Amino acid sequence: MRIAIAGATGNIGALTVAALERGGHDVVRISRSLGVDLSTGDGLDDALAGVEAVVDVTNGPAVGEAETVAYFGTATRNLLAAEERAGVRHHVLLSIVGIHRVEGNAHYAGKREQERLVAAGPVPWTVVPATQFHDFAAMVAGWTERDGVATIAPLLVQPIAPADVADILAEIALGEPQGRHADVAGPEPQDLVDMARRTNEARGRTVRLVPTWSAGFGLAMAGNVLLPGEGARIAPTTFNEWLAEQR
Repeated sequence: MRIAIAGATGNIGALTVAALERGGHDVVRISRSLGVDLSTGDGLDDALAGVEAVVDVTNGPAVGEAETVAYFGTATRNLLAAEERAGVRHHVLLSIVGIHRVEGNAHYAGKREQERLVAAGPVPWTVVPATQFHDFAAMVAGWTERDGVATIAPLLVQPIAPADVADILAEIALGEPQGRHADVAGPEPQDLVDMARRTNEARGRTVRLVPTWSAGFGLAMAGNVLLPGEGARIAPTTFNEWLAEQR
């Protein structure tokens, strides 16, 4: 199949490209750095010529809620319109578990807008809600790290390996549209603070972590809010197995 990956140069995008190419598929990479701009639509029609399915793993800028919703909304509208013109038969959107249970998070608001547009759009679709990735904890700590100290929310998550997410997205893109897919998660719950500590240790970094419910990760995200629902699809790679690869 000829499949396009929107956000192809990001972590999940690159892994999804690799998963599809291992299967012998023709992959089109969509990224601003490669000359295709979702915000303006420039280059989309040429990129989607002959494409049968699109996997959207794009990320948004770290800005306020209104700006994030506007960014995701514009990019998604442009992508769906170009897909309709090209006769794309399947739009696959990577989303996040728990975004409909949390208010006040700009990124989650943007993802909700993406889901809304895809579900109401002209292209048959599958939305794939995934839990946080195994590298999420150390990344979040890195956002606030100053002079060897970082604040981080004590979230309860059930993290999934990025490569497992990519494999699942590739599989779904090759199949028929499903609407809303079951939640996708890793095999076991973890504490985000402990994950960050262990990841930094594995990478040879010393960072003092200060647990706190800070802006963006407030008490609305505490407890089981970010855990997968019943009937979730559980990916195989544990956090320990992923961590061993970081050493």
